[in-house]
Amino acid sequence: MRAMSDAVTHVSPASADARMSQVILVTAVATIGGFLFGFDSGVINGTVEGLKVAFNSEDIGTGFNVASMLLGCAVGAALAGTLSDAFGRRTMMLVAAVFFIISAWGSGVAHSSAEFIVYRVIGGLAVGAASVMSPAYISEVAPAQHRGRLSSIQQVAIITGLFIAFLSNYVISQSSGSALNIWAFGFEAWRWMFWIELIPAFIFLFALLLIPESPRFLVAKGGTDKARAVLARLSNPEAADLKVQEIKNSLNSDHKPSISDAFGGGAVFKPIVWVGIGLATFQQLVGINIIFYYGAVLWQAVGFSESDALLTNVISGAVSILAVFIALALIDRIGRKPLLWVGSIGMAVTLAVVAFCFANAVTIDGAVSLPGSYGLIALLAANAYVIFFNASWGPVMWVALGEMFPNQVRGAGLAVSGFFQWVSNFAITMTFPIMLATKGFGLTGAYGFYAVCAFISIFFVQRFVRETKGLELEEMQG
Repeated sequence: MRAMSDAVTHVSPASADARMSQVILVTAVATIGGFLFGFDSGVINGTVEGLKVAFNSEDIGTGFNVASMLLGCAVGAALAGTLSDAFGRRTMMLVAAVFFIISAWGSGVAHSSAEFIVYRVIGGLAVGAASVMSPAYISEVAPAQHRGRLSSIQQVAIITGLFIAFLSNYVISQSSGSALNIWAFGFEAWRWMFWIELIPAFIFLFALLLIPESPRFLVAKGGTDKARAVLARLSNPEAADLKVQEIKNSLNSDHKPSISDAFGGGAVFKPIVWVGIGLATFQQLVGINIIFYYGAVLWQAVGFSESDALLTNVISGAVSILAVFIALALIDRIGRKPLLWVGSIGMAVTLAVVAFCFANAVTIDGAVSLPGSYGLIALLAANAYVIFFNASWGPVMWVALGEMFPNQVRGAGLAVSGFFQWVSNFAITMTFPIMLATKGFGLTGAYGFYAVCAFISIFFVQRFVRETKGLELEEMQG
């Protein structure tokens, strides 16, 4: 490490700036996958009523139409880590880009729940792969001192994708009068909401052709010269040989990476993988995707019009983007663990407030509303919750998963953690409309459950999460 530091001091500022620009450009391309992850997750928010009418589905059927993508996400995340060890990080992102295109088109042309679910599962495969490959790729090309900020851009991209999905849904709905109405060329507005995704999906596909493969993957596959060239382009030419040797030493200390690297001993998984599973699962158990997937339904349930509910989603999306910049500013200064810990406390409190407000909801002529100031308090608390999540668990979980595993375990650890993340997402998403329709449970019970999970996550972070700020990936221990 001393030799690398000495080498850095002899590099001209101009060339260092040029290389940093290359790193930022490569990171920006990789995070388009995060943008599509967010857009594909958020676009469903404005189409729920359209799906109900078009496919004549009830609460459970609607829940599965919304959650079906997440089954593909679980499989995509589980396979992507292992396949990327065999074929490369960039290659798997290219496959994901093609799947995004197929899903966006197919979801809009579907004429039955079965057909729609097939295309959403294909999209899920793409989202699952992008969710683990983009942060893994970024962590493997970014300098250690900037890795936290650069990896956090993934969350900026995810939230921006959500925001653009909410905004396009709102604009299309306003233009057509409702997601159920015809908007253009004889097709319903909700179908166009899916087709908008084709634009960023094609951009992602062609932009990926312009970036290099991960140098750590290249070394693992014997492409030492290619890896050295990539490192010289993205970091420090004088230190490229040293970094290649460090990667070689890390990989040569054990066998060829495989999915079995995640398993170990009587506890099924290695301890570091259990921590990854915990981070991935808690990120979903706090209920953030209920805001993203069902925000329009949620606010309409307490008296908002369709237009106002969709506008509230746009506001939440904008607030989310601003909140992620808090994490960007702090993650490489104070570290990953403090952000997670503070975020858990903030989410537990704000979710409890939302649950309390919904406990005071009243039903008049079959319509639910929040009396007095409870509606405003619930709206403010929900947005405060979104701020706490996106300033902490939103970006930091992905940063942690991308960097916490040793080189030997990274692909397998990401695969297993990603699988659990999406299974948890599926469970939360599938059960929400059932909770909403269950007498005596409803919104109060749902948000009370999410608050309890946020409270438990405080102790999980304190006890099990290790700080990785400033460490090289070759220094990570299993």
